[in-house]
Amino acid sequence: MQRAAMLARASETGRQWDLLVVGGGATGLGIAVDAAARGHSVLLAERGDFAHGTSSRSTKLIHGGVRYLQQGRLGLVREALRERQRLCRNAPHLVHPLPFVVPSYAWWESAFYGAGLKLYDLLASGDDFGRSSHLDRRQVIAALPGIATAGLRGGTRYVDGQFDDARLAVALAQTAAGHGATLVNYCPVVALSKAGERIAGAVLRDAESGREFPVAARLVINATGPFADAVRRLDDPGAAPLIAPSRGSHLVLPRHFMAGDSALLVPRTPDGRVIFVIPWQGRVLVGTTDLAVPQATAEPVAQPGEIDFLLDTANRYLAKPAARRDILSVFAGLRPLVAAGGTNPAGLSREHTLLVAPRSGLLSVAGGKWTTYRSIAEAAVDLAERLAGLAARPCPTVDLAIAAASTAEAGPALHPALPLTAGEVRRACREEMARRVEDVLMRRSACLLLDAQAAVALAPSVAGLMAAELGRDAAWAAQQTADFTQLAAGYLPPA
Repeated sequence: MQRAAMLARASETGRQWDLLVVGGGATGLGIAVDAAARGHSVLLAERGDFAHGTSSRSTKLIHGGVRYLQQGRLGLVREALRERQRLCRNAPHLVHPLPFVVPSYAWWESAFYGAGLKLYDLLASGDDFGRSSHLDRRQVIAALPGIATAGLRGGTRYVDGQFDDARLAVALAQTAAGHGATLVNYCPVVALSKAGERIAGAVLRDAESGREFPVAARLVINATGPFADAVRRLDDPGAAPLIAPSRGSHLVLPRHFMAGDSALLVPRTPDGRVIFVIPWQGRVLVGTTDLAVPQATAEPVAQPGEIDFLLDTANRYLAKPAARRDILSVFAGLRPLVAAGGTNPAGLSREHTLLVAPRSGLLSVAGGKWTTYRSIAEAAVDLAERLAGLAARPCPTVDLAIAAASTAEAGPALHPALPLTAGEVRRACREEMARRVEDVLMRRSACLLLDAQAAVALAPSVAGLMAAELGRDAAWAAQQTADFTQLAAGYLPPA
C-alpha cells in the first residue's frame, strides 16, 4: 500500500464508488475487506491513521467474554467464540491461543468457576482451543510464577485468544487493498453531499496538503466507533446520541511481576468487572477499567483513580506488589457502547447496532468489539447491498486469509528495550502507509505501549529514518519528534 497512489485513486473525478466507508478501525476495515472481496468498489477514508483510536488500545484479547457469560448474554458469547475460531484460522500470524488461570482462594471458588467455564466450553464446542480443567495449588503456581500463594487453594484453567490489534488492522487494510479497495489515512470527511435529501457522497480533505475534493458513492457507511455521532450530525445536526463512550485503561509492567506463559483472570472486582493480568510481548498487561465519559476524545488519558484501581487489584494477586514507579506505560481507549438507558457502562450492550437514517440513507454501525468485527462487517455489507441497490453476493470472509506482512530487512534493534529495527521502520513507510512517528511507534509496532520512556528516546532515530523514506527534511523530523514526545506524555507512568 502506498498513500500517494491511494490518494490519486480516491480523488479521481467522475467516479462513483459503490460504498464509501468512513472510519479505518476494526469495523470499517472489516467492512472494506468484506465488500471488496464480494467485488464491490470501495473507498475507505480515515481521519487519522488506521486503528488510530479504540482499535489499537484494546486488551489484546480475542475472546468470547467470560464476563458476558456471567451476565447471561449467551448469544453474544456464542457468536464471539465462533468468530474467535475463524480469526485464529484466518490470521494465525497475528492470533494465537492463550491459557488463562482463575485462581481460587476460597473452598468454593474452584467448583463455582469451573462450572461456569464448562458452559463456556459447551458454547465453544467443536473449536481447537481445548477445554477447561481444574488445577491444584502446585499447578497454579507453576502456570503463574509470581502469584501470591498465601491462602491459594487451586484454580481453573481455560483457553482464549490473544492478538496484536494494531497489526491486525494494518493486515486488514492490506487485505482490502489486495481485493481492490482504495484506502486513505489522514483523510477526514469534512462534509456529506446530498442529492435532494439522500446522501450521494462526501467531501474529503487530504490532511497533509489541505486539499479538499468530492467523492460520489451509492452509499456512505459510518464506521467511526466512538465518533459515530459526529458523522451522524454532519447529516442531521439534531441527531439524538447513539453512542455512550466508555474509557478502558491499561497498565504495562515488567515481565518479572508475572512470569510464565499463562494469563490471570481476576473474576470479580468491586465495580462488577473482570480484570486480566496478561503476558504480552515480554511485558505484563493489566486491564481494564470501564468508566463512562461525557464525550469521545482522540487521545483519552487514564486517570489517577483508574491507575490506582488497576494496581490495587493486581497487587491482591502478585507475590511482589507493583508500585507506580514500576509502570512502563499507561494507555486508554474508548469503547463505542450503544446508549440504551442507564449510566453504568458495565451494563451497556457490547453487541452492535445497524442504524439507517430514514431520510438520507446514512448507514451507521455502532457498538461491537474486535472479536466480532468480521460478523459485524458481514451484516453491514448484507444491508448495504440492499440499501445501495447492489448485486447481492455471498460473504467470502468466513475462511478468507488475512494478509501477512512481508519480511523486513534484517538488523539490530534500534533500542535495547524495544523490538523495532530500521528495516521495520522502512517497511512501515514503504508498504503500510505510515506517515508519522506515532504511526510507527504505536501502531506498526507497539513500542509506545511497551515502554513509553524508551519510545521517547527512540523517536529521533525513527523520525530520521522516516524522513529519508518519505522525502522529508530535518525540520519535519524535528517537528515529528516534538509531536511524539508531547503525545507520549499521556502514556508515561505517573509520578
